Amino acid sequence: MPKQLDQGQFEQIAALLAPHSAGLAITELEAACKAEGLSFDRRTLQRRLQELIKTKRVIREGNGRASHYQLAPITGDAHVALAPAQLVARGETYVPTSPQGAEIRNLVRRPITDRRPTGYNRDFLESYQPNISAYLSDSVRDHLHALGRLPARERDAGTYARDILNRLLIDLSWSSSRLEGNTYSRLDTQNLIEFGHTADGKEQRETQMILNHKAAIELLVSNADEVGFDAFTFLNLHALLSENLLADADASGRLRMTTVEIGGSVYLPLAAPQQIEHCFRLILDKANAVRDPFEQAFFVMVQIPYLQPFLDVNKRVSRLGANIPLIKHYLSPLSFIDVPEKAYVDGTLGVYELNRVDLLQDVFVWAYERSCQRYVAIKDSLVEPDPLRMRYRQALIDVVGRIVRDEASIDARLIRELATPLVPREDLDQFVAMAFNDLHHLHEGSVARYRLRLGEFQKWKKSYS
Repeated sequence: MPKQLDQGQFEQIAALLAPHSAGLAITELEAACKAEGLSFDRRTLQRRLQELIKTKRVIREGNGRASHYQLAPITGDAHVALAPAQLVARGETYVPTSPQGAEIRNLVRRPITDRRPTGYNRDFLESYQPNISAYLSDSVRDHLHALGRLPARERDAGTYARDILNRLLIDLSWSSSRLEGNTYSRLDTQNLIEFGHTADGKEQRETQMILNHKAAIELLVSNADEVGFDAFTFLNLHALLSENLLADADASGRLRMTTVEIGGSVYLPLAAPQQIEHCFRLILDKANAVRDPFEQAFFVMVQIPYLQPFLDVNKRVSRLGANIPLIKHYLSPLSFIDVPEKAYVDGTLGVYELNRVDLLQDVFVWAYERSCQRYVAIKDSLVEPDPLRMRYRQALIDVVGRIVRDEASIDARLIRELATPLVPREDLDQFVAMAFNDLHHLHEGSVARYRLRLGEFQKWKKSYS
């Protein structure tokens, strides 16, 4: 009988490759495996990599000693038809799928007439027992933790998200809106969020959708210690995401009182308002009881859209709600960057019509891998502020400004004399060196930093030169 392989080893190898967009050589990966306690030899590692390559989780670049391994990008099938003097290409981007996920994809892609109509299955929610039931396996959760874990120095909830808030605002607002058919480009989204510039030729609804995402993300990050799996958080999250987008303005931030239908699906959501409220609160209670943040995140992505507790905007609420436990547990956020819309829709339909989560899990895991790759690179590119410069910012403004306004020369003794009343003795030498350097590099483009007028700088520069 063939030997069963430990799926957790594959997930751990993938987690080690995830932060390295350029990939790792076999020797580098072998050392990383040993550091993580994966005790197998080079040949075994190569066999594991071959399995990951076969399942399209990993790709190999180069040959021989120059070869390296990295997580696979989006995969897809392309069908090209060649006609006289014309090339027509049709393709579809997707995510790597498990056998179970591929089966669900095939089932939900059948003609709608071949799919059996189904209603809300309360047992799908009620049978889930927090910390006993699990949509995500132990190995998958370990893999996601290895990807998203932040340095121990990040202490208060939301620290990491605040560090990359501007990028997260743009990426998540754009990606989540794109999954709803929004045609704003990422650059259009950036210009709208950072400068308030509306893109030409776009509908007002699209602009409103992105601005609503911005407001909702700011709520989650700025109130990371207060938001949670409670009705207040999710009702207000819906109110922000649905502002000015619902025909019935009173439905914003409220549970729905009417029936809804799902376009392109044979699923019929729950209709009775009392049952909707009961299930909504049960979802939040169960999510709140789950200990693992990734299980919490995925549970919300499964159950909130399935219930459809709001008149509209349910999936958007679930995507942002999924970030709550990640932010609160100091984990990298989930931006849904590059997630193929069709894969996300198919995964959601699998929940609606079959109560099966495997395909949506494939999307969730791939999306988180992609987000972590992006935000590791962003975090590495952020320059840490000089603590001495931050501590003595005003003193630096005063000393540099005084020398320029007095048309004095750049002299270390004078700088020390001016700084002595402002800076403690133990930091004085470093401060003098910093001010001396700033004065030598002062130019027209930086004078405002020291509260100087252009005329003052030009007069000093002329006398000094």
